[in-house]
Amino acid sequence: MKKEIIISGFGGQGGLAIGKNLAEAGMAEGLFVTWAPSYGPEMRGGTANCSVVLSDKPVGSPVFNTSSELIALNEPSLEKFESGVLPGGCVFVNSDVVTDKVHRTDLTAYYIPCGQIADEVGNSKVSNMVMLGAYVAATKILKPETIETMIHEMFTGSKAKFVPLNIEAFKRGMACV
Repeated sequence: MKKEIIISGFGGQGGLAIGKNLAEAGMAEGLFVTWAPSYGPEMRGGTANCSVVLSDKPVGSPVFNTSSELIALNEPSLEKFESGVLPGGCVFVNSDVVTDKVHRTDLTAYYIPCGQIADEVGNSKVSNMVMLGAYVAATKILKPETIETMIHEMFTGSKAKFVPLNIEAFKRGMACV
């Protein structure tokens, strides 16, 4: 088993956090992982993407030409990376931001209203956790409990109050798929 994932969007959408959570959860479950972030010229509003590899065998390189999955948080990301997804792969689209549809018929597309669900949960900043939940539910590569543990570890001290909100967003994202 080997998953090569591109997660891309505007800076501030939480795409790099999705990738980091996937990598850390993969390590916790005994997988071999890589996480390679890439930033545009600006932190917030500029482009940001990351490559994640989750594998049951050692990973030779964090660099790959084609991905098994794409998480597109904005329109430019879908336009740029859709063509690089392997036939039979999956594309996860933030349908609140991306108005275009996946053009290829050899891919499985999931349209997740991340912002809408995050607003329903009570905070628009957790839309990335909605997408993470959708990804985990669709691919079943990681256990939801492992991600929830990562969320607990991410928010400690004075930020611990954000754990229930993020877990609720994650669960709502899982329910979308």
